[in-house]
Amino acid sequence: MRAAIVVFPGINRERDMAIALERATGRPPRMVWHKETSLDGIDLVVIPGGFSFGDYLRCGAMAARSPIMPAIHAHAARGGHVLGVCNGFQILTEAGLLPGALLRNAGLRFLSMDCHLRVERADTDYTAQYQPREIFRAPLAHGDGNYFAESETLDRLEGEGLVAFRYATPKGEINAHANRNGSARNIAGIYSPNLRVLGLMPHPEDLVDPLMGGIDGKPLFDGITAAFAA
Repeated sequence: MRAAIVVFPGINRERDMAIALERATGRPPRMVWHKETSLDGIDLVVIPGGFSFGDYLRCGAMAARSPIMPAIHAHAARGGHVLGVCNGFQILTEAGLLPGALLRNAGLRFLSMDCHLRVERADTDYTAQYQPREIFRAPLAHGDGNYFAESETLDRLEGEGLVAFRYATPKGEINAHANRNGSARNIAGIYSPNLRVLGLMPHPEDLVDPLMGGIDGKPLFDGITAAFAA
């Protein structure tokens, strides 16, 4: 699998993401500056976390209009895989590649802590190495992670199986206590209709080695790598 990480001014998680991808694939990902316009030869495009363009205007709004974005749209349109984490998820919604929006956290405070996620389906390229309804730990660090969409959109995401992860308790309960940022229906991540574009707020790339404190996020990167090896 040939992966590329898109780097915008203010992004600060590209090295963490590169470590996770290289451990899974055995090769370093290509770093793509946001002013480039080509993704030729790339299988997986990753937009990492951080504060693109200082989060001016709205989180992800300026990045969504960068020169690289038409190439990302074209990659997704031809069935390519795109992963957006944290600010990357915000950019994907601002660019119209995923529905909804990420609003200010319900408590209006920046959150930096571990959370637990429930895998809603384990039959996608990203989650094939998790078990259905498995609970795993992931760090979160965001001020605008409150996922919002209109009721009709939320119902469609539910009905079409496009909810990827939900905030849960360590025991797998889906409740307000687990939902620290106030996201609609505890949604932490969603897919595109073809299941190849994935956006999520927490950071699985920060738990891919025991020295990081765990390997809870490793199956996501192993799964997408295995999908291309099949």
